[in-house]
Amino acid sequence: MALPEDIAKYKDTYKVGWEAIRKARYQKMSQLGLIDPARTPLSKRFQDDLTWEANPDKEWDAQAMAVHAAMIDRMDQGIGRMISALRKNGQLDNTLILFLSDNGASPENCAAYGPGFDRPSETRDGRKIVYDLKKQILPGPQTSYASIGQRWANVANTPYQYWKAESYEGGVHTPLVAFWPAGITAPKGSYSAQVGHVMDFMRTFVELTGAKYPATYKGHPITPTTGISLVPSFQGKASAGHVSLFNEHFGARYARSGHWKLVSASRDTTWHLFNLATDRTETQDVAVHHPDKVRQLAFEWHQWARRHQVFPKPGKKN
Repeated sequence: MALPEDIAKYKDTYKVGWEAIRKARYQKMSQLGLIDPARTPLSKRFQDDLTWEANPDKEWDAQAMAVHAAMIDRMDQGIGRMISALRKNGQLDNTLILFLSDNGASPENCAAYGPGFDRPSETRDGRKIVYDLKKQILPGPQTSYASIGQRWANVANTPYQYWKAESYEGGVHTPLVAFWPAGITAPKGSYSAQVGHVMDFMRTFVELTGAKYPATYKGHPITPTTGISLVPSFQGKASAGHVSLFNEHFGARYARSGHWKLVSASRDTTWHLFNLATDRTETQDVAVHHPDKVRQLAFEWHQWARRHQVFPKPGKKN
């Protein structure tokens, strides 16, 4: 849902379709230096068997993405107001602002679930909200509930594969923008190669404020933070960041050690191995060529999973 005046800005933007938008984004990221094309090939488009020209729902799909862009536009406007207020109050230069996206665009068809949980059945003024499964009602107004779906989510996560809830880079790799004129000495507009994680925020804030992370609270031991400070990246210094990272989310999982990443999808327990040093977009599965690395990382993942209680307790259902 979005405001009509914001949607209008993008009413024609996405009419060129999935492939054109994806290629244009990839080219722009390459030109800006956000990605290295040699190490980051454009992955295969999800379900590319259907071309945009043959898509029977072109109008609806283009409108859905226009609404999506309008929502982001409105968010940007809000961020702009906050920055203006900080500047007006003389606090902007000494305010650290960190902005990052969620873990990949969502592929879900939210209409399939209908109202309930976090999805309303009517507007605040009592009008019924329609959950349209057949793309008969254009998205945008308060009275319709819709989402962009898998193909557009794949485009939104260009150049990576998959999306939110999966552990491929399209579901876990997110950009972080750091702004702090009085504290960041790295060249303006530069990029850091430090491998970061949201767990790093606590370590970063503790270091910047001179605080001390407590070891106990009311007599109970506190699990030490496993984050790594992002301060070196603010100073333009080289830092490898995390050597190893692991996760599990709705059955999707990965183990990352250096440039090696072992990953499996949420509905397939098969491990796939990728060399992120040469293949950031996970297009070449090299598991059969490095069986020892697969066994090593799988073992490390299971150790991490047991240590962090990923597996259900005995007698409990999944």
